[in-house]
Amino acid sequence: MKTLLVYCSSHGTTEKAVNILCEHLEGEVLAVDLKRDKVFFDLQDFEGVIIGGSIHAGEIQLKIKNFIKKHHDELIEKELGLFLCCMNDGEVAMEQFNHAFPHDLRKNSIAMGLFGGEFLVSKMNFLERQIVKKVAGITAEQSKLDISAIMEFAMRYNSVKVPV
Repeated sequence: MKTLLVYCSSHGTTEKAVNILCEHLEGEVLAVDLKRDKVFFDLQDFEGVIIGGSIHAGEIQLKIKNFIKKHHDELIEKELGLFLCCMNDGEVAMEQFNHAFPHDLRKNSIAMGLFGGEFLVSKMNFLERQIVKKVAGITAEQSKLDISAIMEFAMRYNSVKVPV
């Protein structure tokens, strides 16, 4: 099966998760960072689509929102996976996930995941550092990237997808 994996990575954490995920997904995978890559693709060429992003100031990246809005009807017909990188746990993380992805896409997904996150202070601009310090009390690098959640997502996606 050919899978398109679209994501946005602001400071590199989502990209780390994508790299791990790509190592464990079966079939051909094209990973595209919507923020950086200028790759043109036709969703018709892919049986599966995985969408992932991260939370900044309570929201997923605008490029992810726009991709979902533009391709919504096509995405409903795909073998769909959704994931989110965020520093919150439990109910707060689930609320952020539910807010990031429309209900009908979540309902039709074959795999969903919360991959944890990182505060990469060294990669933040001044304003981001000040916000993270004030809101979360973080002044140094902190990682809660959940490798086991990434692996579980890959296993679920691989086991449920329809072979071509």
